[in-house]
Amino acid sequence: MSRRYLVVLLTLMSVVLLGPANAAVQAQTADAEKWTPPSTPWGDPDIQGTFTFRTITPLERPSALAGKETLDSEEAENFEASENIRVNRDFFDPLSPDYQAGYQPRSEGGVLSYNEFWYERGKELTKDKRTSLIVDPPDGRIPYTEEAINKRSARGLKLRDGFADSYTDRSLADRCIMGFNSGPPMTAGSYNNNVQIWQISGYVVLLNEMVHNTRIISTDGRPHLNIRQWAGDSRGH
Repeated sequence: MSRRYLVVLLTLMSVVLLGPANAAVQAQTADAEKWTPPSTPWGDPDIQGTFTFRTITPLERPSALAGKETLDSEEAENFEASENIRVNRDFFDPLSPDYQAGYQPRSEGGVLSYNEFWYERGKELTKDKRTSLIVDPPDGRIPYTEEAINKRSARGLKLRDGFADSYTDRSLADRCIMGFNSGPPMTAGSYNNNVQIWQISGYVVLLNEMVHNTRIISTDGRPHLNIRQWAGDSRGH
């Protein structure tokens, strides 16, 4: 077979093999260009569905990662491996004085019979490998006032010691006012990290799996209420 015929044969084979693939890519591109985001019957973007917000990305940036907004792939892999070991309940020894991951001992009301089977806190950081869920302020920390810090410290001591002058010294969860990770802020917890979103004209509703807390957000431009509420008075657009 001459060299010229070989080149022609290889060219024809390339057309046969690559032609359908190229055609498929072009068809997919055309379909993507035709696609439009779903809308509600009244014309708003349709964001309804059931979603999970579980992640091991912390709400606030750890001091060890100060100044570092995201992690590279290797750093993220190391962080995830370390964090998953740290919070793993199967490695928790209730008789050890070195309590792991902030778990309470039995003397402080801790439930020690749980093992890792019952948890669905997530295993990974967010897709962009952020070191905190807070994006503003840039340091990834909640800008507490000095007064708020002192109140939190005093309440924390009373909770730890099992002492209270009043019902207001107990946590909102103890008082069944607010439920754990249902927010605000809605952050990943040990389990029940799911939320259902649905819409009606003028409203978006967030139904959290945890204690079935429901947040109704008006989107019709109405003013805020004059009554302060534990979950705030949400408005959206």
